[in-house]
Amino acid sequence: MSDGGAIPPIDFTTFVLSMSTACMSHLGEIEGPDGTSGVNLPMARQTIEILEMLEEKTRGNLSGEEERILTQVLGDLHETFASKSAS
Repeated sequence: MSDGGAIPPIDFTTFVLSMSTACMSHLGEIEGPDGTSGVNLPMARQTIEILEMLEEKTRGNLSGEEERILTQVLGDLHETFASKSAS
């Protein structure tokens, strides 16, 4: 049986990056899964808030790499969100 189409196992980093990708789609920075792009600020804000909640709830329980990725992702998303909100 071939696993060429298998989905890789989820871990914390993969989850955070997946949420980041969804948020960037809501911000119109990348195409969504349906091939379209558009700005949906309420959905982007909600995704950022979920990641902020995750950051708060996991504080002190992440590896250095996981913490770095979450912090970087949130910084990038905040910056992009602020830019789109000002437009």
